[in-house]
Amino acid sequence: MNRHPGVDLVERARALSPLIMREADEIERTRRLTSAVTSALIENGLYRALLPKRFGGAEVPLETFMQMQEEVAKADASTAWCLGQCSVCAMTAAYLDPDAANEIFNVAPGILAWGAINHEVQAVPGGYRASARWDFASGVRQASWLGAHVRVVEADGTPRRKADGSPEIRTILFPVTSATLYDVWDVIGLRGTGTDSYSVDNLFIPEKFAALRDEPEARRENGPLYKLSTNMVFSMGFAATSLGVARATLDAAIDLARAKTPQALKAMRDNSAVQGLIGRTEAQLCATRAYLYSAAAEVWRDLSQGAEITEAHRIALRLAATWTIHQSAAVVDAAYHMAGATAVFNANKFERRFRDMHAIAQQIQGRDAHYEDAGKAILSGNLEGPPTAR
Repeated sequence: MNRHPGVDLVERARALSPLIMREADEIERTRRLTSAVTSALIENGLYRALLPKRFGGAEVPLETFMQMQEEVAKADASTAWCLGQCSVCAMTAAYLDPDAANEIFNVAPGILAWGAINHEVQAVPGGYRASARWDFASGVRQASWLGAHVRVVEADGTPRRKADGSPEIRTILFPVTSATLYDVWDVIGLRGTGTDSYSVDNLFIPEKFAALRDEPEARRENGPLYKLSTNMVFSMGFAATSLGVARATLDAAIDLARAKTPQALKAMRDNSAVQGLIGRTEAQLCATRAYLYSAAAEVWRDLSQGAEITEAHRIALRLAATWTIHQSAAVVDAAYHMAGATAVFNANKFERRFRDMHAIAQQIQGRDAHYEDAGKAILSGNLEGPPTAR
């Protein structure tokens, strides 16, 4: 299959924007990415951004992945969401037997998707046996392989536990043809992601397709990217996606303000209230973006210099990602209200971005509880220093 290690994926993402924007209405209507968009993402290597180099991936720095997500999100949030989900799933290759990784990622289309952690698998000779259903699988309609995060139960029914006593969680992987898909994604935002459900019945999973994902002792790659957990990279990718949605929405409001004269009022561009709102909202968005990328850069610098991931790193990324999603939603709200009645018409795309942004904010990466998690860690006094300025 086509491989593009080391290419400028940000430029490729930017170049695909016109195609993605042309396809956005169809993506929204059908509730899944179109074949034209999926093919373009594959041919340009975007799904392989986080795949290890030894499997033909680009293995890009965290910031590059984030910028790629931002560019795609400016064109269509659903496309960016699916791309981000499946790109991070490819990090699982760092924990897999090489033959298994090549079978999954180097046979076209080489796309892996998965849903939320749930259920158990039973250990059997040579592997595991699964019968369950999983939900929230963004990108499942483009995927050639599916994954599921499951607790392991021994043959005698006892839960398998790690050395610290916590349940052992494995990510089982299987061809999409082994599963039944369910069309359940009827939602108000991110409609085009096709975040559907899937199930398997009495499916045997060979041992080599059951990864100890995010377990440092199981990691087979030494690059800084794979010192990050998949959840950390998910959070930064989806935060960058929210920045792209916010940027596109604010830019649309600025373009509208330059041209629109509301009935019985002076031109929006000459209205001091509009001018002030645009100035403040622009500052808000730029400051939020700077915070997100500075947090990512600091953590990446430490990992590139040989450090292992710490609790301070985790808190820095979690705070930055959650804050960015919430601030991006505020920017979208400001731009939506600034547009007035124009925003309610489908043709102007304000309402789609409004719905998409608020769907992003409802996802797990935008939970308010993350602030409590960060606050608890900071108050414990066990961090090496302030999360973003150690």
